[in-house]
Amino acid sequence: MRGVAPLNISYAGVMALRAVLLDFNGVVINDEDLHQRLIQDLLLKENLRPNLDAYNHYCLGRTDRACLSALLNRQGRVVSEEYLNRLLERKAASYQQHLAQMDPLPLYPGLEDVIYQCRAAELKLAVVSGARRSEIEAVLALASIDEYMAVIVSGDDVTEAGSKPAPDSYQLAIQQLNQTFPGLDLTPAECLAIEDSFAGIAAAKAAGVPVLGVAHAYPYQMIHRRADWAIDHLYELTLDWLQPYYEPDTAAVSP
Repeated sequence: MRGVAPLNISYAGVMALRAVLLDFNGVVINDEDLHQRLIQDLLLKENLRPNLDAYNHYCLGRTDRACLSALLNRQGRVVSEEYLNRLLERKAASYQQHLAQMDPLPLYPGLEDVIYQCRAAELKLAVVSGARRSEIEAVLALASIDEYMAVIVSGDDVTEAGSKPAPDSYQLAIQQLNQTFPGLDLTPAECLAIEDSFAGIAAAKAAGVPVLGVAHAYPYQMIHRRADWAIDHLYELTLDWLQPYYEPDTAAVSP
């Protein structure tokens, strides 16, 4: 176990850590293989050949809409809004069917402890994901952790162009937290994003949010080069270790 490894981080006006923003697929639930299979099935039924490299490039960390649109365009398919919506509904229905058969849910080890740490430190919790809201809400409810998430920003809440790696979803999450808790006045630098994909890390950093990368989807060294901090597994996260980096005197950190 390598623990939490720091990279360079310097965010102007960094204060105390006040909110943790969780990615969903790849951080909360280990279901990326299922999403890949469902997208593959959709393409096959549309007489298109799936490609794993293309899936990893266009889909990891992104919304289903952005993923499917890119994959279809890549193979020369004309993508109308009606056609894309029909495919997305088919994929969503298939996901719900598979979800109902998952027992137990493939939640990442350490998730319960991360939530406990956040609650003990009185940090706001939010989900910031490219997944559909119905999928996120279903999983959180089945896992009995929905009550702890103050805000959910899903792929339904941003445009295709606003999908990660664009900063839109993180900006929206902070905006909604401030609306939900009047007087909170939360800033991006007071948040911690927990991400497993390159697109997600880029989105958080573009929004000015410090990022902890978890090597669930990519090798540790690749995550380590992109995120402000890196760990191999979610269960290694100790928020007490990160708290000093949010103090003004220690906001600039070098390896």
